[in-house]
Amino acid sequence: MNGAKSLVATLLRSGVDTCFANPGTSEMHFVAALDQTPGIRCVLGLHENVVTGMADGYYRIAGKPACTLLHCGPGLANGLANLHNARRARSGIVNIVGDQATFHRPLDAPLTADTDGIARSVSGWVHTSSRSADVGRDAAAAVQAARTFPGQVATLILPSDTSWDEGGMVADALDIPNAPVVDPLAIQNAARILRSRKRVLILLAGRGVLAGSQTLAWRIAQATGATVMADQVTSHLSRGRGRLPLERVPYIAEQAMEALKHFEHIILVNAKPPVGFFAYPGMPSRQYPDQTQLHFLSRNDQDPDAALQALVDELGAPEVAMPDPGPRPSVATGAPTPEGLAQTLAALMPENAIVSDESISYGRGFYRHTHAAPAHDWLHLAGGAIGDGLPVATGAAIGSGGQRRVISLQADGSAMYSLQSLWTQARERLPNTTILLNNRKYRILINEYKSVGATPGPTAMSMLDLGNPNLDWVKIANGLGVEAAQATTMDECADLMSSSFKRTGPFLIELMI
Repeated sequence: MNGAKSLVATLLRSGVDTCFANPGTSEMHFVAALDQTPGIRCVLGLHENVVTGMADGYYRIAGKPACTLLHCGPGLANGLANLHNARRARSGIVNIVGDQATFHRPLDAPLTADTDGIARSVSGWVHTSSRSADVGRDAAAAVQAARTFPGQVATLILPSDTSWDEGGMVADALDIPNAPVVDPLAIQNAARILRSRKRVLILLAGRGVLAGSQTLAWRIAQATGATVMADQVTSHLSRGRGRLPLERVPYIAEQAMEALKHFEHIILVNAKPPVGFFAYPGMPSRQYPDQTQLHFLSRNDQDPDAALQALVDELGAPEVAMPDPGPRPSVATGAPTPEGLAQTLAALMPENAIVSDESISYGRGFYRHTHAAPAHDWLHLAGGAIGDGLPVATGAAIGSGGQRRVISLQADGSAMYSLQSLWTQARERLPNTTILLNNRKYRILINEYKSVGATPGPTAMSMLDLGNPNLDWVKIANGLGVEAAQATTMDECADLMSSSFKRTGPFLIELMI
């Protein structure tokens, strides 16, 4: 058995059954082993940033890591932006990166790179195998690292001779370490603050915004009068009917400071203290008042359900019904607006859908209009590196076993970063509906010009214009194998949404906004 075959067998023993791949020469023995050993689904991405984004979306929905297959340092580097996003989302991913053979590397061939250094910028665990006999053991350790709560990027670098040499040995799956226990003093301190009946915010992040933690946080809030919000940078929320109608801390600095200015205490549940996405001239970086006291209930590597349950028990907070969000909205008509799109989405969304939201500035007000939608999962860009919306949606569809409709709310500019995702959706016949928001501008950067106090002229504005030439998303989608149509009104958009939700494969709606 060569090293590549031991790798595949070890991944299967460790529960990894999906591989998102963009392989090259150094990985050919691994590709052959995938062909010869049944059990791992291989999904091709036409760019490495699509591959890594798909692995991120897969983990968020499947709750277990997939592996990626990337070619040498430059291939890993091509996937780096969405690995940055995955790191921020705390998604578990096992990167398998082929590299120069151990005896070839000293010769400095063209693709030789500091693969280890590139990997460390986005990975919580990095290792390079040195011989075929170690590959299985190293792969088991990589999966263990990726699955360590709440999830992290693990990168295993395989010189090509460790794959083709004989002597590979299959390793058993390693035990996953338990999350660190919550400090009892943190529970007691939070209870003391909440009993004081002062103005307290419970700020949820990480897995603290999923359904179980929401229910516990609501019990605490109802028993103590506290407010509950979600962090702005949150990768995956449980939303819709039966869930807490959470709002996030706003993106815009002035709005965030306004939302947080009244709180005397903020209890952080897997969240960090709120800070701005960027620095702005004359504006504070921290979004909460100087006099506000911060209290960590649980760190991001601790179980928020356990922390909140302990706090419920400490307070004796009784069970309560979740808030009624009111009737389901009606379909909007007329010219497209952010409110109309959100309302129409809530009116038509299938049960148990998944929303991948990279609508950027257009979608900042979507939440308040979608609380009464059916129960669903909402996925956000967690790391700020645009171009993850379409790959995350593609991986989420695969992570759901193709059983849930995935709806992309996708800005036109960021869609161009990873449009190859549409090809994979077509190839795999995935249940993806993309609503492509086409305003032919980098609108968010126009707003950022104002925030930083810069004065754009014709040259600057031309770099924010996507209309010369216009992007024709119907033709782009068709060229990648995805059926598409254009909508200029909410009436047209609603009809196209309704029909797309009944399809088995992907569809793109180009909404002119």
